[in-house]
Amino acid sequence: MSSTAPTLHEKLNQLRQRFIEQLPARLQKTATKWQQSRLSAEAESRLAPDFHRFFHSLKGTGRSLGFERIAMLADQGEELLKATSASADPASADPASADPAFIDPAFIDIDSLIPQLFQQLNEEIAYLQSQNGQQAVLASLNSTEFSSVAPTARSKRQRLIYLCDDETDQVGQLLHHLRCFGHEVVHFEDTESFFNAVITRRPDAVIMDVQFPQGNTAGTETLTSLNRLTGEQLPSIVLSSYGDFYSRLSAVRAGCNGYFTKPIKPLDLMLAIDELTTPLNEEPLRVLVVDDEPEAAAYHSLILEEAGMIVQQVNHPADALSALDCFSPDLLLIDVYMPVCSGEELATIIRQQSAHIGLPIIYLSSETDSQKQLSAMTAGVEAFITKPVTPDELVSAVRLRAERLHLLRSLMTQDSMTGLYNHSTTTDLIGKTLAQAYRDGSQHAMAMLDIDQFKAINDTYGHLAGDQVIITLARLLKTRLRISDIIGRYGGEEFVVLLKGITEKRAAELIDELRHDFERVDFHAGGERFRCTFSAGISSFPSQPSTEALRLSADQALYLAKQQGRNQVVINNDNGAEYSEPGQHGVEKQ
Repeated sequence: MSSTAPTLHEKLNQLRQRFIEQLPARLQKTATKWQQSRLSAEAESRLAPDFHRFFHSLKGTGRSLGFERIAMLADQGEELLKATSASADPASADPASADPAFIDPAFIDIDSLIPQLFQQLNEEIAYLQSQNGQQAVLASLNSTEFSSVAPTARSKRQRLIYLCDDETDQVGQLLHHLRCFGHEVVHFEDTESFFNAVITRRPDAVIMDVQFPQGNTAGTETLTSLNRLTGEQLPSIVLSSYGDFYSRLSAVRAGCNGYFTKPIKPLDLMLAIDELTTPLNEEPLRVLVVDDEPEAAAYHSLILEEAGMIVQQVNHPADALSALDCFSPDLLLIDVYMPVCSGEELATIIRQQSAHIGLPIIYLSSETDSQKQLSAMTAGVEAFITKPVTPDELVSAVRLRAERLHLLRSLMTQDSMTGLYNHSTTTDLIGKTLAQAYRDGSQHAMAMLDIDQFKAINDTYGHLAGDQVIITLARLLKTRLRISDIIGRYGGEEFVVLLKGITEKRAAELIDELRHDFERVDFHAGGERFRCTFSAGISSFPSQPSTEALRLSADQALYLAKQQGRNQVVINNDNGAEYSEPGQHGVEKQ
């Protein structure tokens, strides 16, 4: 019997239930401390921070989870403690900012008022527990609407492409190139079947010939009708025998994103489709939540996870540094008031480490005093969000700042030509992956790839053609391999890939499939067309126990592949080298 995953509202109700269940023990512990604090001035001074923290965190978490009366009582307790602190330290009071509603310390009987608040909190908890965990009652305590927090789906490598073209002579070549780069392609020869297919299953993009027997505008009229019917723009590229102004204008008015005149260069079309269907950022954002209140951390984590982010929770500030190294977050969400170490102190510790100087940090607290907020931000954080925070506000604040860091990181870590990781970043990421592999006992395989006779390509067809070959192989690797694999440009025409969690034999099979497809890609330089190939060497971890050992072993296998005739894959393992069946190697003029 299949089980259904709990919805967001069900998870939130479970969280509220857990919060209420553990609250009596917390309240009893704080009440006992309160009695102890009344025994001496020394005990009162020592325990005072615990009471401030209890009421402050109870106010923030209670309000976030929708328990408004609990939050109100906690707020009263916090204000009482602030007032008595001010009376004990007259120098800290500011007469110019006197609030007419401020409690006059002279009239406060804190020894009776705080126990009264404890009693009222106990009564409210007993009432909520008497509801026997009914979700309808708990849900009514929180009016926050979550429907506007749209989840961001983890992007797939494969895209669904519809190709609508009745000229069979060019369709075969287009289908090969699109499928070679990992797209799922469905071909239609008439606009009617194409129209019905889009209505039934919406593709990621369409490629459409606009000249059909029904008339020269049949294609653009079909696209216009589909966009009007669905109410959203269908990513589309037009193929046409005409390159005049009015034909192009008609395509623009139909909402087309690209326009190609025949004869089509398949590689150019494929690159356009790749740009059209690939999100700017394929990796989900990673957020580390540091909050000593488990329920508050879980609540904010649920909101961010519902928006498609990966979230890890830490409930003690001392665990934050190790979490930073293991989890590698894009942003930190830190509570300001925590025991042992405040959010401000934690942010300062993190900022003192060069590796985390640019990491975005957002404070999250129920503190409403603007002066205290400004003071807390001196550690160089990006924002201060006041609890309770609406889901939209939290998601927007996190996404805006984390994506900005993503952009800055990409400029520093990516190769500018291919968009793959650069040499140093690739080496660093592989090193971290192997360090984790030692802990969890996983296996990985490394592939070193090198374009065959690349100098001849540059000499014969020019450096622009050489760049096109490099970019195309990079795109092929990125679209066909997994998001989790590490793909880098190691230098010049050489690439390195760490294929995670697979044997060297399986890695060789995957790379060999790419080799077969790459050698059938058509490149163009001026009026000439040519094809080229690559060779690859494979090594494996833990047989090779370090990044350098892996690289040297794969490089030796690559050297053997070149010696044995190029355009093949060689595995370097304990049993000696294993070869794939070589194909036509080097540069082939068409």
